[in-house]
Amino acid sequence: MPWSHVLLVILYRITCLFSTECQYHEQLTCSFRSLSDSTTGFSGPAELREPRLEVKRSSSAEVSAMAAPQDSNEPSYLLPPNSKDWEEQGIPDFVYGQKELVLEGIQWPSTAPGLPDTPPPSRFDSALCSAWRQRMDLGLFRYRLGELQTQTLPGAVGLVAQLNVERGVQRRRPQNIRSVKQPFDPEQFNFHKVRPGEVLFRLLREPDLPGALRQEDILVMINVSPLEWGHVLLVPDPRRGLPQRLLPGALRAGVEAVLLSSHPGFRVGFNSLGGLASVNHLHLHGYYLARRLPVEGAPSEPLDPGGRVHLLRALPAPGFLFYTGGPGPDLEALIGRVCRATDYLAEHEIAHNLFVTRGAPPGETSPSSALTGVRVILWARKSSFGVKEDEAFNVALCELAGHLPVKTSRDFGSLTEAAALALIQDCLLPSAQAEEVRAALVAVIAQDEQ
Repeated sequence: MPWSHVLLVILYRITCLFSTECQYHEQLTCSFRSLSDSTTGFSGPAELREPRLEVKRSSSAEVSAMAAPQDSNEPSYLLPPNSKDWEEQGIPDFVYGQKELVLEGIQWPSTAPGLPDTPPPSRFDSALCSAWRQRMDLGLFRYRLGELQTQTLPGAVGLVAQLNVERGVQRRRPQNIRSVKQPFDPEQFNFHKVRPGEVLFRLLREPDLPGALRQEDILVMINVSPLEWGHVLLVPDPRRGLPQRLLPGALRAGVEAVLLSSHPGFRVGFNSLGGLASVNHLHLHGYYLARRLPVEGAPSEPLDPGGRVHLLRALPAPGFLFYTGGPGPDLEALIGRVCRATDYLAEHEIAHNLFVTRGAPPGETSPSSALTGVRVILWARKSSFGVKEDEAFNVALCELAGHLPVKTSRDFGSLTEAAALALIQDCLLPSAQAEEVRAALVAVIAQDEQ
Protein backbone atom coordinates (compact mmCIF):
# COMPACT_ATOMS: atom_id res chain seq x y z
CA MET A 1 0.00 0.00 0.00
CA PRO A 2 1.44 3.43 -0.93
CA TRP A 3 2.83 5.53 1.95
CA SER A 4 0.37 8.31 1.13
CA HIS A 5 -2.51 5.92 1.84
CA VAL A 6 -0.85 4.78 5.06
CA LEU A 7 -0.57 8.38 6.27
CA LEU A 8 -4.21 9.07 5.42
CA VAL A 9 -5.35 6.01 7.37
CA ILE A 10 -3.21 6.98 10.40
CA LEU A 11 -4.52 10.56 10.39
CA TYR A 12 -8.10 9.33 10.11
CA ARG A 13 -7.63 6.95 13.06
CA ILE A 14 -6.16 9.73 15.21
CA THR A 15 -9.14 11.94 14.37
CA CYS A 16 -11.56 9.18 15.35
CA LEU A 17 -9.98 8.88 18.79
CA PHE A 18 -11.23 12.39 19.58
CA SER A 19 -14.77 11.89 18.31
CA THR A 20 -17.29 9.61 20.02
CA GLU A 21 -19.68 10.01 17.12
CA CYS A 22 -16.97 9.09 14.64
CA GLN A 23 -16.06 6.00 16.67
CA TYR A 24 -19.67 4.86 16.65
CA HIS A 25 -19.85 5.54 12.91
CA GLU A 26 -16.89 3.21 12.46
CA GLN A 27 -18.34 0.59 14.79
CA LEU A 28 -21.65 0.43 12.93
CA THR A 29 -19.95 0.47 9.56
CA CYS A 30 -17.50 -2.25 10.57
CA SER A 31 -20.24 -4.55 11.81
CA PHE A 32 -22.03 -4.38 8.48
CA ARG A 33 -18.89 -4.40 6.33
CA SER A 34 -17.27 -7.29 8.18
CA LEU A 35 -20.43 -9.31 7.61
CA SER A 36 -20.40 -8.63 3.87
CA ASP A 37 -16.61 -9.04 3.64
CA SER A 38 -16.68 -12.48 5.23
CA THR A 39 -19.68 -13.51 3.15
CA THR A 40 -18.04 -12.64 -0.15
CA GLY A 41 -14.45 -13.44 0.75
CA PHE A 42 -13.41 -9.84 0.15
CA SER A 43 -9.66 -9.43 -0.05
CA GLY A 44 -9.26 -5.79 -0.99
CA PRO A 45 -6.81 -3.22 0.40
CA ALA A 46 -6.06 -3.54 4.11
CA GLU A 47 -7.40 -0.06 4.92
CA LEU A 48 -10.83 -1.20 3.66
CA ARG A 49 -10.59 -4.74 4.97
CA GLU A 50 -9.44 -4.27 8.55
CA PRO A 51 -11.97 -2.80 11.00
CA ARG A 52 -10.77 0.16 13.04
CA LEU A 53 -12.39 -1.11 16.22
CA GLU A 54 -12.16 -4.50 17.86
CA VAL A 55 -14.26 -6.80 15.70
CA LYS A 56 -13.89 -10.55 15.75
CA ARG A 57 -12.42 -11.92 12.53
CA SER A 58 -14.07 -14.99 11.07
CA SER A 59 -12.28 -18.29 10.59
CA SER A 60 -12.58 -20.10 7.26
CA ALA A 61 -15.25 -22.35 8.76
CA GLU A 62 -17.21 -19.36 10.01
CA VAL A 63 -16.91 -17.71 6.61
CA SER A 64 -18.42 -20.76 4.96
CA ALA A 65 -21.24 -20.79 7.48
CA MET A 66 -22.01 -17.11 6.94
CA ALA A 67 -21.92 -17.50 3.19
CA ALA A 68 -24.50 -20.25 3.33
CA PRO A 69 -28.21 -19.38 3.42
CA GLN A 70 -29.64 -19.01 6.92
CA ASP A 71 -31.93 -21.98 6.31
CA SER A 72 -32.66 -24.43 3.55
CA ASN A 73 -35.37 -22.18 2.14
CA GLU A 74 -33.22 -19.04 1.98
CA PRO A 75 -32.00 -18.28 -1.57
CA SER A 76 -28.50 -17.11 -2.35
CA TYR A 77 -28.26 -13.43 -3.24
CA LEU A 78 -24.74 -13.80 -4.64
CA LEU A 79 -23.93 -14.11 -8.32
CA PRO A 80 -22.39 -17.32 -9.68
CA PRO A 81 -18.67 -17.11 -10.55
CA ASN A 82 -19.23 -17.16 -14.31
CA SER A 83 -20.84 -13.96 -15.62
CA LYS A 84 -22.45 -15.95 -18.43
CA ASP A 85 -24.65 -17.60 -15.80
CA TRP A 86 -25.95 -14.39 -14.24
CA GLU A 87 -28.98 -13.96 -16.44
CA GLU A 88 -29.88 -17.64 -16.32
CA GLN A 89 -29.83 -17.60 -12.51
CA GLY A 90 -32.77 -15.23 -12.42
CA ILE A 91 -33.58 -12.73 -9.69
CA PRO A 92 -33.83 -14.22 -6.17
CA ASP A 93 -36.85 -13.29 -4.05
CA PHE A 94 -36.42 -11.74 -0.62
CA VAL A 95 -39.71 -12.64 1.06
CA TYR A 96 -40.53 -11.01 4.39
CA GLY A 97 -43.39 -10.95 6.86
CA GLN A 98 -44.72 -8.64 9.55
CA LYS A 99 -42.49 -10.10 12.26
CA GLU A 100 -39.41 -8.76 10.45
CA LEU A 101 -40.62 -5.14 10.49
CA VAL A 102 -38.69 -4.04 13.58
CA LEU A 103 -40.12 -1.12 15.56
CA GLU A 104 -38.43 -1.34 18.95
CA GLY A 105 -34.85 -1.54 20.13
CA ILE A 106 -33.21 0.28 17.19
CA GLN A 107 -31.52 3.35 18.68
CA TRP A 108 -28.38 5.44 18.49
CA PRO A 109 -26.16 5.05 21.59
CA SER A 110 -26.66 7.66 24.28
CA THR A 111 -23.24 7.15 25.90
CA ALA A 112 -19.82 5.87 24.82
CA PRO A 113 -19.53 3.71 21.71
CA GLY A 114 -20.29 0.08 22.32
CA LEU A 115 -22.91 0.88 25.00
CA PRO A 116 -25.32 -0.52 24.01
CA ASP A 117 -23.78 -3.08 21.70
CA THR A 118 -23.98 -2.52 17.99
CA PRO A 119 -27.24 -4.16 16.80
CA PRO A 120 -26.70 -7.31 14.77
CA PRO A 121 -27.58 -7.02 11.10
CA SER A 122 -31.09 -8.15 10.21
CA ARG A 123 -31.76 -10.73 7.53
CA PHE A 124 -32.47 -7.84 5.14
CA ASP A 125 -29.17 -6.15 6.01
CA SER A 126 -27.26 -9.41 5.57
CA ALA A 127 -28.76 -10.04 2.14
CA LEU A 128 -28.28 -6.46 0.93
CA CYS A 129 -24.77 -5.91 2.27
CA SER A 130 -23.30 -9.23 1.14
CA ALA A 131 -24.75 -8.95 -2.35
CA TRP A 132 -23.81 -5.26 -2.63
CA ARG A 133 -20.19 -5.94 -1.58
CA GLN A 134 -19.89 -8.78 -4.10
CA ARG A 135 -21.03 -6.47 -6.91
CA MET A 136 -18.44 -3.93 -5.80
CA ASP A 137 -15.72 -6.60 -5.93
CA LEU A 138 -16.89 -7.66 -9.38
CA GLY A 139 -16.49 -4.12 -10.72
CA LEU A 140 -20.15 -3.47 -11.52
CA PHE A 141 -20.00 0.07 -10.11
CA ARG A 142 -18.60 3.13 -11.90
CA TYR A 143 -16.00 3.47 -9.13
CA ARG A 144 -14.82 1.64 -6.04
CA LEU A 145 -16.24 3.23 -2.92
CA GLY A 146 -13.63 3.43 -0.16
CA GLU A 147 -13.85 5.11 3.22
CA LEU A 148 -15.45 8.52 2.83
CA GLN A 149 -14.08 11.42 4.87
CA THR A 150 -16.96 12.48 7.10
CA GLN A 151 -17.40 15.42 9.44
CA THR A 152 -20.19 17.07 11.38
CA LEU A 153 -19.99 20.76 10.54
CA PRO A 154 -19.50 22.98 13.61
CA GLY A 155 -22.75 24.70 14.53
CA ALA A 156 -26.17 24.17 16.04
CA VAL A 157 -27.79 22.18 13.23
CA GLY A 158 -25.61 19.08 13.02
CA LEU A 159 -25.07 18.90 9.25
CA VAL A 160 -23.07 15.83 8.16
CA ALA A 161 -20.65 16.47 5.26
CA GLN A 162 -18.94 13.70 3.29
CA LEU A 163 -16.30 13.95 0.59
CA ASN A 164 -17.31 11.88 -2.45
CA VAL A 165 -15.16 13.08 -5.35
CA GLU A 166 -15.80 10.04 -7.55
CA ARG A 167 -19.56 10.49 -7.59
CA GLY A 168 -19.18 14.12 -8.59
CA VAL A 169 -16.97 13.16 -11.53
CA GLN A 170 -18.15 9.74 -12.71
CA ARG A 171 -21.91 9.59 -12.16
CA ARG A 172 -24.16 9.28 -15.21
CA ARG A 173 -25.17 12.66 -16.63
CA PRO A 174 -28.79 13.55 -15.80
CA GLN A 175 -31.38 13.16 -18.53
CA ASN A 176 -32.88 16.17 -20.27
CA ILE A 177 -35.78 16.95 -17.93
CA ARG A 178 -38.06 19.92 -18.51
CA SER A 179 -41.22 19.14 -16.54
CA VAL A 180 -42.19 17.54 -13.23
CA LYS A 181 -44.85 15.61 -15.21
CA GLN A 182 -42.61 14.56 -18.09
CA PRO A 183 -43.72 11.20 -19.59
CA PHE A 184 -41.52 8.13 -19.54
CA ASP A 185 -39.33 7.82 -22.64
CA PRO A 186 -38.29 4.22 -23.44
CA GLU A 187 -35.52 5.50 -25.71
CA GLN A 188 -33.71 7.13 -22.78
CA PHE A 189 -31.71 5.16 -20.22
CA ASN A 190 -34.04 3.30 -17.87
CA PHE A 191 -33.79 0.49 -15.34
CA HIS A 192 -35.05 -2.12 -17.77
CA LYS A 193 -31.65 -1.72 -19.48
CA VAL A 194 -29.38 -2.48 -16.50
CA ARG A 195 -27.01 -5.45 -16.57
CA PRO A 196 -28.39 -8.63 -14.94
CA GLY A 197 -25.76 -8.56 -12.19
CA GLU A 198 -26.87 -5.13 -10.95
CA VAL A 199 -30.13 -6.49 -9.48
CA LEU A 200 -29.66 -7.87 -5.95
CA PHE A 201 -33.09 -9.33 -5.28
CA ARG A 202 -36.84 -8.86 -5.61
CA LEU A 203 -38.52 -7.52 -2.47
CA LEU A 204 -41.73 -9.48 -1.79
CA ARG A 205 -44.03 -9.14 1.18
CA GLU A 206 -46.02 -12.06 2.56
CA PRO A 207 -49.78 -11.36 2.47
CA ASP A 208 -50.03 -11.35 6.26
CA LEU A 209 -49.69 -7.68 7.18
CA PRO A 210 -52.91 -6.29 8.71
CA GLY A 211 -54.68 -3.59 6.74
CA ALA A 212 -52.09 -3.71 3.96
CA LEU A 213 -52.80 -4.00 0.27
CA ARG A 214 -50.99 -6.48 -1.95
CA GLN A 215 -47.44 -5.25 -2.49
CA GLU A 216 -46.24 -5.00 -6.07
CA ASP A 217 -42.87 -6.43 -7.09
CA ILE A 218 -39.96 -4.15 -6.16
CA LEU A 219 -36.48 -4.79 -7.53
CA VAL A 220 -33.55 -3.84 -5.31
CA MET A 221 -30.55 -2.97 -7.47
CA ILE A 222 -27.23 -1.24 -6.96
CA ASN A 223 -26.80 2.44 -7.65
CA VAL A 224 -23.71 2.28 -9.84
CA SER A 225 -22.66 5.76 -8.61
CA PRO A 226 -23.06 5.22 -4.86
CA LEU A 227 -23.44 8.02 -2.32
CA GLU A 228 -22.53 5.78 0.57
CA TRP A 229 -22.20 2.19 1.70
CA GLY A 230 -25.06 -0.05 0.54
CA HIS A 231 -26.57 2.56 -1.79
CA VAL A 232 -29.38 0.82 -3.69
CA LEU A 233 -32.39 1.69 -5.80
CA LEU A 234 -35.90 0.40 -5.12
CA VAL A 235 -37.57 0.04 -8.52
CA PRO A 236 -41.15 -1.15 -9.21
CA ASP A 237 -41.28 -3.62 -12.09
CA PRO A 238 -39.19 -1.77 -14.72
CA ARG A 239 -41.21 -3.28 -17.57
CA ARG A 240 -44.14 -1.05 -16.62
CA GLY A 241 -42.28 2.05 -17.80
CA LEU A 242 -43.45 4.28 -14.95
CA PRO A 243 -42.27 7.91 -14.92
CA GLN A 244 -40.58 9.37 -11.82
CA ARG A 245 -43.79 10.11 -9.95
CA LEU A 246 -44.34 8.64 -6.49
CA LEU A 247 -46.88 5.81 -6.22
CA PRO A 248 -48.28 4.14 -3.06
CA GLY A 249 -46.66 0.74 -3.72
CA ALA A 250 -43.21 2.27 -4.11
CA LEU A 251 -43.55 4.39 -0.96
CA ARG A 252 -44.83 1.41 1.04
CA ALA A 253 -41.81 -0.63 -0.01
CA GLY A 254 -39.52 2.23 1.03
CA VAL A 255 -41.03 2.57 4.50
CA GLU A 256 -40.98 -1.18 5.06
CA ALA A 257 -37.36 -1.40 3.90
CA VAL A 258 -36.44 1.05 6.68
CA LEU A 259 -38.29 -1.17 9.17
CA LEU A 260 -36.60 -4.31 7.79
CA SER A 261 -33.16 -2.92 8.65
CA SER A 262 -31.76 -3.09 12.17
CA HIS A 263 -29.36 -0.25 11.33
CA PRO A 264 -30.67 3.10 12.71
CA GLY A 265 -29.03 4.87 9.79
CA PHE A 266 -30.65 3.04 6.87
CA ARG A 267 -32.71 5.66 5.06
CA VAL A 268 -34.85 5.80 1.92
CA GLY A 269 -35.68 8.80 -0.24
CA PHE A 270 -37.28 10.06 -3.44
CA ASN A 271 -36.40 12.90 -5.82
CA SER A 272 -39.08 14.16 -8.20
CA LEU A 273 -38.34 15.42 -11.68
CA GLY A 274 -37.10 18.95 -11.16
CA GLY A 275 -35.97 17.85 -7.69
CA LEU A 276 -32.70 16.44 -9.10
CA ALA A 277 -33.99 13.04 -10.19
CA SER A 278 -31.51 12.12 -12.92
CA VAL A 279 -33.52 9.25 -14.48
CA ASN A 280 -37.18 9.53 -15.45
CA HIS A 281 -38.11 5.99 -14.39
CA LEU A 282 -39.79 5.41 -11.02
CA HIS A 283 -37.23 4.64 -8.31
CA LEU A 284 -36.40 5.37 -4.67
CA HIS A 285 -32.94 5.49 -3.09
CA GLY A 286 -31.84 3.54 -0.02
CA TYR A 287 -28.48 3.74 1.77
CA TYR A 288 -26.67 3.42 5.10
CA LEU A 289 -25.25 6.41 6.94
CA ALA A 290 -24.04 5.76 10.50
CA ARG A 291 -24.73 9.31 11.68
CA ARG A 292 -27.68 11.05 13.27
CA LEU A 293 -29.39 13.57 11.03
CA PRO A 294 -31.26 16.70 12.15
CA VAL A 295 -34.65 15.58 10.81
CA GLU A 296 -34.86 12.50 13.05
CA GLY A 297 -35.82 14.44 16.16
CA ALA A 298 -36.58 17.97 14.97
CA PRO A 299 -39.64 19.48 16.72
CA SER A 300 -42.84 20.01 14.77
CA GLU A 301 -46.28 21.57 15.03
CA PRO A 302 -49.59 20.18 13.70
CA LEU A 303 -51.05 21.76 10.58
CA ASP A 304 -54.52 20.25 11.00
CA PRO A 305 -56.71 19.46 14.03
CA GLY A 306 -56.34 15.71 13.50
CA GLY A 307 -52.54 15.85 13.53
CA ARG A 308 -52.35 14.04 10.19
CA VAL A 309 -49.60 16.33 8.90
CA HIS A 310 -47.10 18.43 10.82
CA LEU A 311 -44.67 21.17 9.91
CA LEU A 312 -40.97 20.91 10.62
CA ARG A 313 -39.75 24.47 11.05
CA ALA A 314 -36.20 23.58 12.08
CA LEU A 315 -33.15 23.84 9.87
CA PRO A 316 -31.79 22.72 7.46
CA ALA A 317 -35.16 23.19 5.70
CA PRO A 318 -38.81 23.39 6.78
CA GLY A 319 -40.87 20.48 5.52
CA PHE A 320 -44.07 18.48 5.94
CA LEU A 321 -43.82 15.67 8.49
CA PHE A 322 -45.85 12.47 8.37
CA TYR A 323 -45.35 9.83 11.05
CA THR A 324 -46.28 6.19 11.59
CA GLY A 325 -45.78 3.92 14.55
CA GLY A 326 -45.69 0.78 12.44
CA PRO A 327 -47.33 -1.44 9.83
CA GLY A 328 -51.07 -1.78 9.46
CA PRO A 329 -53.88 0.75 8.96
CA ASP A 330 -51.77 3.62 10.35
CA LEU A 331 -49.09 3.03 7.73
CA GLU A 332 -51.63 2.67 4.92
CA ALA A 333 -53.22 5.98 5.95
CA LEU A 334 -49.82 7.69 5.92
CA ILE A 335 -49.04 6.35 2.44
CA GLY A 336 -52.34 7.70 1.14
CA ARG A 337 -51.75 11.15 2.62
CA VAL A 338 -48.20 11.44 1.33
CA CYS A 339 -49.11 10.32 -2.19
CA ARG A 340 -52.07 12.72 -2.34
CA ALA A 341 -49.66 15.48 -1.38
CA THR A 342 -47.07 14.50 -4.00
CA ASP A 343 -49.83 14.13 -6.64
CA TYR A 344 -50.90 17.70 -5.93
CA LEU A 345 -47.33 18.96 -6.20
CA ALA A 346 -46.70 17.11 -9.46
CA GLU A 347 -49.96 18.30 -11.03
CA HIS A 348 -49.00 21.89 -10.18
CA GLU A 349 -45.44 21.49 -11.51
CA ILE A 350 -43.88 21.86 -8.06
CA ALA A 351 -40.68 19.86 -7.61
CA HIS A 352 -40.28 17.94 -4.36
CA ASN A 353 -38.05 15.62 -2.35
CA LEU A 354 -38.93 13.01 0.25
CA PHE A 355 -36.93 11.33 3.02
CA VAL A 356 -37.86 8.25 5.11
CA THR A 357 -36.01 7.63 8.38
CA ARG A 358 -36.52 6.16 11.81
CA GLY A 359 -37.38 9.03 14.11
CA ALA A 360 -39.29 10.51 17.01
CA PRO A 361 -43.04 11.16 17.04
CA PRO A 362 -44.26 14.65 16.11
CA GLY A 363 -44.26 17.39 18.72
CA GLU A 364 -41.72 18.90 21.05
CA THR A 365 -38.83 16.55 20.51
CA SER A 366 -35.06 16.93 20.47
CA PRO A 367 -32.16 15.67 18.34
CA SER A 368 -31.53 12.92 20.89
CA SER A 369 -35.14 11.69 21.04
CA ALA A 370 -35.80 7.96 20.81
CA LEU A 371 -36.50 6.44 17.41
CA THR A 372 -40.00 5.13 18.11
CA GLY A 373 -41.39 5.04 14.58
CA VAL A 374 -40.84 6.21 11.02
CA ARG A 375 -40.78 9.82 9.87
CA VAL A 376 -41.58 10.70 6.26
CA ILE A 377 -40.54 14.28 5.45
CA LEU A 378 -41.71 16.00 2.26
CA TRP A 379 -40.20 19.20 0.91
CA ALA A 380 -41.70 21.36 -1.84
CA ARG A 381 -38.92 23.27 -3.58
CA LYS A 382 -37.88 25.28 -6.61
CA SER A 383 -37.47 23.25 -9.77
CA SER A 384 -33.86 22.61 -10.73
CA PHE A 385 -33.11 20.95 -14.06
CA GLY A 386 -29.55 19.75 -14.56
CA VAL A 387 -26.57 19.73 -12.16
CA LYS A 388 -24.79 22.88 -10.98
CA GLU A 389 -21.18 21.85 -11.34
CA ASP A 390 -19.78 24.89 -9.52
CA GLU A 391 -21.63 24.28 -6.24
CA ALA A 392 -20.11 22.38 -3.30
CA PHE A 393 -23.12 20.05 -3.40
CA ASN A 394 -26.46 19.78 -5.18
CA VAL A 395 -29.59 19.93 -3.06
CA ALA A 396 -31.81 16.85 -3.22
CA LEU A 397 -33.28 14.36 -0.74
CA CYS A 398 -30.26 13.73 1.49
CA GLU A 399 -29.03 17.35 1.55
CA LEU A 400 -32.44 18.60 2.74
CA ALA A 401 -32.23 16.02 5.54
CA GLY A 402 -28.78 17.24 6.59
CA HIS A 403 -26.44 14.82 4.76
CA LEU A 404 -24.15 16.70 2.37
CA PRO A 405 -22.11 14.70 -0.19
CA VAL A 406 -19.44 17.23 -1.20
CA LYS A 407 -17.81 17.01 -4.64
CA THR A 408 -14.29 18.45 -4.11
CA SER A 409 -11.61 18.37 -1.41
CA ARG A 410 -11.38 22.15 -1.48
CA ASP A 411 -15.07 22.61 -0.72
CA PHE A 412 -15.02 19.85 1.89
CA GLY A 413 -12.21 21.60 3.77
CA SER A 414 -13.77 25.05 3.64
CA LEU A 415 -17.49 24.34 3.95
CA THR A 416 -19.22 26.00 6.92
CA GLU A 417 -22.67 25.47 8.35
CA ALA A 418 -23.72 28.96 7.27
CA ALA A 419 -22.57 28.41 3.68
CA ALA A 420 -24.28 25.02 3.49
CA LEU A 421 -27.55 26.40 4.86
CA ALA A 422 -27.44 29.25 2.34
CA LEU A 423 -27.18 26.74 -0.53
CA ILE A 424 -30.08 24.71 0.83
CA GLN A 425 -32.29 27.73 1.54
CA ASP A 426 -31.74 29.01 -2.00
CA CYS A 427 -33.52 25.91 -3.35
CA LEU A 428 -36.70 26.41 -1.30
CA LEU A 429 -39.90 28.06 -2.47
CA PRO A 430 -40.38 31.80 -1.80
CA SER A 431 -42.25 32.34 1.46
CA ALA A 432 -45.51 33.46 -0.18
CA GLN A 433 -45.64 30.41 -2.46
CA ALA A 434 -44.64 28.13 0.42
CA GLU A 435 -47.63 29.39 2.44
CA GLU A 436 -49.97 28.74 -0.50
CA VAL A 437 -48.65 25.21 -0.94
CA ARG A 438 -48.97 24.56 2.80
CA ALA A 439 -52.63 25.59 2.85
CA ALA A 440 -53.39 23.60 -0.31
CA LEU A 441 -51.82 20.38 0.98
CA VAL A 442 -53.66 20.58 4.29
CA ALA A 443 -56.92 21.09 2.39
CA VAL A 444 -56.23 18.18 0.03
CA ILE A 445 -55.47 15.80 2.89
CA ALA A 446 -58.49 16.94 4.94
CA GLN A 447 -60.90 16.75 1.99
CA ASP A 448 -59.99 13.21 1.04
CA GLU A 449 -60.38 11.94 4.62
CA GLN A 450 -63.80 13.39 5.33
